[in-house]
Amino acid sequence: MSIDFIARLVGMVVLCIVGVYWGVSLGTLANINPGPTTFSVEQYAFATGLVGALTGLILTPLITVRPMRALKNMVSRISAETLLASTLGLVTGLLFAALLSFPLSLLPQPFGQTLPFLGVLLFCYFGVAFFVMRQDDLFALISTLFNRGNPATNPPVSSLHTLNEGRSILLDTSVIIDGRIADIARTGFIPGALLIPRFVLNELQYIADSPDGLKRQRGRRGMEVLSTLQKEPTIPVRITDVDVEGVREVDDKLIILARQMHCPVLTNDYNLNRIAELQGVTVLNVNELANAVKSALLPGETITMRVIQEGKEIGQGVGYMDDGTMVVVENGREFMNRQVTVVVTKVLQTAAGRMIFARCE
Repeated sequence: MSIDFIARLVGMVVLCIVGVYWGVSLGTLANINPGPTTFSVEQYAFATGLVGALTGLILTPLITVRPMRALKNMVSRISAETLLASTLGLVTGLLFAALLSFPLSLLPQPFGQTLPFLGVLLFCYFGVAFFVMRQDDLFALISTLFNRGNPATNPPVSSLHTLNEGRSILLDTSVIIDGRIADIARTGFIPGALLIPRFVLNELQYIADSPDGLKRQRGRRGMEVLSTLQKEPTIPVRITDVDVEGVREVDDKLIILARQMHCPVLTNDYNLNRIAELQGVTVLNVNELANAVKSALLPGETITMRVIQEGKEIGQGVGYMDDGTMVVVENGREFMNRQVTVVVTKVLQTAAGRMIFARCE
């Protein structure tokens, strides 16, 4: 039995009773001086009771259940930080309005009657707007003040945990499955708390339960990465139930949620990266970070590496640096499975990453 049906029944009964009482009153007044066409009290009560029952049956969900459902959906799309900041701003605005209401009421009429009411509206609006706009800085300041005297919960400044935990970063499913996020977060280079929406966890669970063995293995690795992140004391990880109604795709939900919360999205999905940038959402891409921290070499520098396979061209050998950068060695085939020193001849930046060409020293 749905809540709409229950609301219809309750509204029908209540308005039917109200209609009967109203009909009795109308019938009593009409029969003080009755005429030949005057209805009886019972007929008035029956007619108005029937109209009340029909009105309650039709209109009750429209004025009770559906507004509450719309309010619930609106509140569910707002983060807990925004709700708390709005409440603090509303209380602050009411305090300022209360302090100014008495001197404003002493002004001559009509200002003494209208200005206190307008002051309440203006101060409440500006209080909520200001606190929501600066909510990240506000919560970061409160967190710093509470953790300042507690060494157990106050990690070193170099970890950026205390200074930046007020900022949230949304995690995509792909970056959780990738696994590198745990190592990156452990270094302290991520400036904020990792926020994982419930719909991302649902997608991760769906992948972990997939009949495809490869997908199932990737989903379980993502679960292990989340477990590792939650066990790290210096990495703030939060799971939120904030959802986006009317949208089914996880990527679309992430973009809308990031725009509503004014926070970046951490991912390594190329398509999500491009779509988010087109909509003005800040994206932190793990692959771009990996390419940025690779060693920068110039032609003429020497490196030591191991040739592990043949290249596409005749006589070429291929090896890899410690950061995964591929090195193509001219005439390196004769040095297969050997550690050699090579001289860099050319550095080529491609869409897949950096490629280095070299020759044996």
